[in-house]
Amino acid sequence: MKKVFSFCLVISLFTGLFSFISSAAEFTDSLNCKSAILIEASTGTVLYEKNADAAYPPASVTKIMTVLLTVEAIDSGKIGLSDKVPVSENAAGMGGSQIYLKVGEDMTLNDMLKSVVVASANDCAVALAEYVSGSEASFVAAMNERAAALGMKNTNFENVTGLDDTTKNHVTSARDIAIMSAELLKHDIIFNYSTIWMDTVRNGAFGLTNTNRLIRFYKGANGLKTGMTAKAGFCISAAAKRNGMQLISVIMGAPDRDTRNAAASKLLDFGFANYGVYKAYDAEMPPVRLTGGESETLNIRHGDFSALLPSADLRSVSYETKLPDKVKTPLKRGDEVGRIEFYSNGKPIGESVIYAAEDAPRIGFRAVFMKLLDNFLMIK
Repeated sequence: MKKVFSFCLVISLFTGLFSFISSAAEFTDSLNCKSAILIEASTGTVLYEKNADAAYPPASVTKIMTVLLTVEAIDSGKIGLSDKVPVSENAAGMGGSQIYLKVGEDMTLNDMLKSVVVASANDCAVALAEYVSGSEASFVAAMNERAAALGMKNTNFENVTGLDDTTKNHVTSARDIAIMSAELLKHDIIFNYSTIWMDTVRNGAFGLTNTNRLIRFYKGANGLKTGMTAKAGFCISAAAKRNGMQLISVIMGAPDRDTRNAAASKLLDFGFANYGVYKAYDAEMPPVRLTGGESETLNIRHGDFSALLPSADLRSVSYETKLPDKVKTPLKRGDEVGRIEFYSNGKPIGESVIYAAEDAPRIGFRAVFMKLLDNFLMIK
């Protein structure tokens, strides 16, 4: 059975990857940096890139992976926000941005995580790494394993902070930064910290100000991390969300802070001005006829769907439901029974699975007998 509708259902976000963009806009401004990329986070679609796979020192943007592993450990139940994190000599001895932890001091994991995300505290980053993995070295190994699993092909971490005075090959690329940034943004807990402009730790005794000025001055900014060293120059992974669309703008190797922030803002402006995300919620559909089961119909649903489109094309989407007249038992909840194909201006942009919303076992002998008996009694 094939039906074509103009899609006007209530919609939501899906994390599938679709790269088709018709009549795409082109970013023509120049950026004063070594490399850059702009992506839409939910679809992974690249809207702009400049030298995006070249490996450069990332400075404190490194801490995106440090925070990602920490957040994943929280989500797994391995550690908790109220945990007291001890401070080793190694952690207390970190230079650069810090909150001046003292050996033997303990602080809640929540405050340490806040200090890393907001103020880029190197001492807290090391303390968290040691708490999660037992040592910084073990944590760094986990960082590189996670990077490989995410498909970050041009990345090698040597520490958890991004300090690079003594590193030999601590590098990543703009594309890889965008990948790990998008992964971190899947964890809502990050926004408890990355959206803070000013806050305190140590019961108000130590002030924190976000190193990412876009949080205060760019509409919709919700993250994520800045970095600067003599080797790396000025770097940023700037995240912002408007009208349900989450963008990530990465700048590496800018000559100064203002140039870096302006470049990130230009890319975000370009994305918001020219694109939008078409979204479809996982939702219930009319039942389909069922054969060989105790019921005559099967409840079904369609899966989530998301695609990035030029703003002008968002209202041009249609879909085609591909579903048989009948489905056969046995079926388990989640089994695919059909598909919905989505189109923009007549061109395919992706598809969503139609699946069984309930188990549908094959009818047994007793049930068949009872049905026959009911029919006999009704006739009689």
